[in-house]
Parts: sequence; structure tokens; C-alpha cells
Amino acid sequence: MRALKLAGAAIAAVAVIIALLGAFGIPAGVLTSAIAERIERETGYKVAINGTGRIVLWPTVHIALRDIVLQAPTPREVNNRFTADSIEAETTLSSLWSGRPEITDLVIIKPVINLPLQRERTRDNNPPAQSASPGNASTLSVRHIGISGGTIVLTNPRDRVEDRIETVNADVTVGADRSIVVSGNARARDKPVKFEIRAAAPPTQRQNAPTEFNIDAPGLLPAALKANAEVRLNGTVLMFNGVSGTLGDGGFTGWASVDFASNKPLVKCDLDFRRISIAATPSQPNAEAQPAGTNTWSNAPIDLKLLNYVDAQARISAAELMIGDGRFAPASIDASLTSGVVKGRLDNLGAYDGNANGELTIDASSDTPTYALRLDLNGVRALPVLKTLAGFDKLDGRMQARFDLHSQGTSERAIVAGLGGTALAAFQDGKIIGLNLAQMIRNLTTSPLSGWQESAELSTDLSQLSASFKIDRGLATTTDLDLVGPLVKMTGAGTVDLNTRQIGFRVEPQLVMSTEGQGRAGNSVGFGIPVMIEGPWADPRIYPEIQGIFDNPEAAYAKLKEMGKGLFGLGGDGKAQGSGASQDNSLGGQLGETIGKLLQQGLSTLNQGNSTDGNQGSSQGRGSDHAAPPPSPPDRDQHGNNPAMNDILRQLFNR
Repeated sequence: MRALKLAGAAIAAVAVIIALLGAFGIPAGVLTSAIAERIERETGYKVAINGTGRIVLWPTVHIALRDIVLQAPTPREVNNRFTADSIEAETTLSSLWSGRPEITDLVIIKPVINLPLQRERTRDNNPPAQSASPGNASTLSVRHIGISGGTIVLTNPRDRVEDRIETVNADVTVGADRSIVVSGNARARDKPVKFEIRAAAPPTQRQNAPTEFNIDAPGLLPAALKANAEVRLNGTVLMFNGVSGTLGDGGFTGWASVDFASNKPLVKCDLDFRRISIAATPSQPNAEAQPAGTNTWSNAPIDLKLLNYVDAQARISAAELMIGDGRFAPASIDASLTSGVVKGRLDNLGAYDGNANGELTIDASSDTPTYALRLDLNGVRALPVLKTLAGFDKLDGRMQARFDLHSQGTSERAIVAGLGGTALAAFQDGKIIGLNLAQMIRNLTTSPLSGWQESAELSTDLSQLSASFKIDRGLATTTDLDLVGPLVKMTGAGTVDLNTRQIGFRVEPQLVMSTEGQGRAGNSVGFGIPVMIEGPWADPRIYPEIQGIFDNPEAAYAKLKEMGKGLFGLGGDGKAQGSGASQDNSLGGQLGETIGKLLQQGLSTLNQGNSTDGNQGSSQGRGSDHAAPPPSPPDRDQHGNNPAMNDILRQLFNR
């Protein structure tokens, strides 16, 4: 009887101890080694539990571990290392007794995953060990996973490269019907990322899992991405078949795959878009507030190093490509990325009634990337293309162009400073918007000009404008600038400094005396001396090449008139003087009178409807506010040339 009482007391004591330990927790130190051995046996990765642990048995089984480290079993330059501040899991005693444990809630606090980046694709000769009994994996199920404050570190110590995806928060729910919902947010390169993935897990491996993706990453993607695909894991290859979805308001179809056979993934895709829309953004925050052509090149670094750690093969086609306000249709791009070298080919891009073909190569395998571009434009309308790609809206017409450019650098400024190659452009049957070149030439007879004398109401029709450039270290040089229009001709040479946005041109303009002849030599009058165009390309100085013109403009222009050169009539500005004017002038009597009459005819034609001249020379050398009536047209020979004008040109210009 006493023995029974002792036995009963012992059982009661054990029951009380179990109850107390279940309620307040069992120190898990005695179990950590068993847990570590089980994880290593199942995954091949070593586990170290450096912090405290605790197990609570009531009302549910709750396991909490602190300071966990999980890493690859063999030494590497960068271990596939996982750490976490804490991991907590909840399960039920009934699932443990049944041998099919079910974790109802798994919470991981501040996990850090270190993934190595490697330049070469080499297969892992020591892959993590697999469980001896694959069926065991199915005996453990997890219903909910919460991740808070996670970080993914991509690193290559040899190249001193490190990139991070930070503040990863995720919520994973697995339903009883094997449906999986993953949602969360993170920051990549200081840009926000939101994601949601819905999938139906297949009962066995190598079966398709219908999956829906929703990703919003402003600054990383041009628009929100929504897609559906049949996802399947085939060995080390994750396949996305039957892809369909939308990027912004444009739909697309195709396929994609990612091969994880090594730490350098290989991405392949073939996507066909109905419409791709890319917003045009200024190169720097305040660029929109600056006048066109005055904003400086950015020194912000352009980091392309990550191109070395992924290989890719892609074909992207689109029925319509929108870049800012520009529309290009159709578009097709074949691209490859191998060992840090991007090669892209553009075939028959439809661009404003014309087409474009080109190749772009970016070599990011070294510390200083290099760039090479070859681009041919055929029959495109110039205005929308130049406005879209370069923000230039002063030229319209049919454009033929060829660019063969190369450079290197890690910023906009460095790339422009290293730019070299050749460029050839020709424009036909168009106009220069905002400028009247004939009027500018006339204004030069009284004073230098500051800026382009722009006005929304002005324009210059042109039959042809062409120039070829040799480019060296950002300095573009031409010797064959040629402009031909109904009322003006101009040839010249000069340079464009792309680094400082400065220009320096020496041109020889001519006025055509009528709209007939399209600038024939016998139908034009030269300015007499070259004209210089110098300074910022948005606001240059324009002046005749006369010594001392800025020191003493009046004396310089007086010398010009005395030389009998330039567009000067009797009064020095192409117009007749009043009744008291002397006919015996410095040009030599009949010679000056003939020039005056000829120029009156041409200039009055240029300025019909403008009886009062509002430009810089409006009040100088003029006896009346109104232009004199044009004289009768001069006689011409059988070739349409004016013998009197030819004689004048021979006397004045020795030709």
C-alpha cells in the first residue's frame, strides 16, 4: 500500500513537472544538436545555433531559436550563407505524434542571405546533399511563413562588388488545396518593389504550376507587370511556359527560363509585346527647368558591373514602341549578354515614315565600360525623331543619317568626353523652325547678333541641308556644311564641342534674289565676307569676320561698306536713301545704284508684309520707315543669269 502511495506521488510529481515545463518552456540546448543534425542530413548545409533556444509544449508546441547560421558544407570564396536573428515555429502535439509534423506558423526575423556572384558559368561540383529518402520532404508541411526585415546580399569580393536588396518583408500562405500566395515588399537600389505571386503547387515535381505574378517596381520597370505562366522546375532550370500578361497598358506573350546550374544564372526569353511605353525622364532633376542645350552633362556614376554576373539571350519585339512622345512601329531587338558584353541588334525599326537599323555593343567586363553604336536612319521625318531622342525641335524634313560612334566612361560626362567616330546627316524638303536665315543675314549688315533671333512665327524653308562630321574626344568637326533653300544658300565649316555645348562655325551665306532657281549661282548675292557663329549652341554670337568688330563696331561696319562688300545698298542697309541722298557713293555711282536696286528687289520679296523692320538695324542708315517699291526685273541672258550682276560680282569679289 505504501509502495502504491509512493508510486502515485512520483507520477503526480512528474505530471506537475511536465505541466510546468510545457507552460513555461523547456530549455532547448539539449535539442539543438539534434535539430542541426536533421537539417544537415536533409539539406547538406551546416547549421550553428549560437543563441538560446526554448520549447513550449502547451497549448501548442512553440519552438524559438536565436542567432542561427546556415552555410554550405565546403569552403568557397563566398559561402551561400544564411543567418537570422531568430526563428520561431508553432506546431501541434497531435501532428508530432502522428509522424507528419505540420508547422502552422513559421516566423523569421531579420534573415540575411549571402549569394555569391561569379563571372564564369561553372557547374557546382559539390551540390548540397539530398535527403536519402525523398519522400520525407512531403511529411513536413508549412501553412504560413512570415519574413520581417530581410536582406539579400549579392557579392563578389575579388571585384569589390556588393549589391543589396533590403527591408524584405514577405508573407507566404499555403492553403489546404495546395494554393500558395506570396506577397510583400522590398527596396532594390533604393527603389521600392511590391510583389504578389499566386500559384497552385503541383502534386509532384516536373509538373506545371499555374502561376500569377504582380510586380510593381517604379524606377526599375517602365510600368507595373502582371503576368500568368505555367511554371515548372526541370532539374536546375526554372521554366515559364505560356507566358501572357501586361506591362502597363501593353499586353505581351512568350516564354522565359532561368538556369541555376551555377551561381551565374542564364536567362532566356522571347517576348512579343503589343505596346511598350517608356516615359522620357530628364538626365538630372532640374534639367526640365533649364533651357534646351544649356543643361550640363551629369557626373552621376553609371554602374554596369552587375552585367558580369548573369548571362542572357533575349528577343523582344513590339508592334508599337513609345519613348516619351515618340512612336516607333514595329520594333524588333535581338540581344545577348555574355561575360559582361551586351550586344543588341535593331532591325527595320519603323520610325515616322522611315526605318532605322543599328547595332549597339556595351562591354562592361572592365572597370571602365566601352560603348559602340552603329545606326542608319532612312527617310525618317526629322522633327519628331530629333525632339524625342535629343530634345531638338528646330529642324524638320526627310532625314538620312548614319552614325558610327564609340566611347568609354562611367558617367554621362565621361562618355561624351570620350566620344569618337563619324556622323553624316542630310535633310531634304523641310524647314528650320523659329529662324529666318535670310532676315538674319540682312540684320548682320548693321550690327552683330546675339543668339539665334528665334521667334515662333519665323521659319526658313530648305531644299537640302547636309554635313558630315568627324568626332574625336567629344569634338565634332565638319568641312562640308551645305544649306540650299529657295531664298538662301550657305556653306561653311566648323566644330561642335559636345563636352561644353559650344559651337564655332565660319560660314558663307548668300541671298537668292527670287524663289526661282533654288539657289543657282547666277541668281544669288554673297554677303562678301565670312560670318562667324561662336559660343554656346543655345545662344551664340553671330557676326561678320571683321577685325575689331567688337572693339569698334561702327568703324568695322564703315570699313565693310567702304570695301564695297556685303548686302549694302545706297544707305548701307539694302534700302534707298531719302531725296537728299548723294548718288556718288563709295561703291562708285552706277555700281552702287545697281547693287541697291538688285538688293531692294530681293529683300523686299523677303520682307513683304513687314513694312516696319523690328530688328536690330531698323533705325540705322535709313531715310524712310517703308521699303522702296521694287524696281523692274533686270534683263537676263539665255541661261537665266543677269549680266549686270555678273559684272558687279567680278568687280567686287574678283569672280
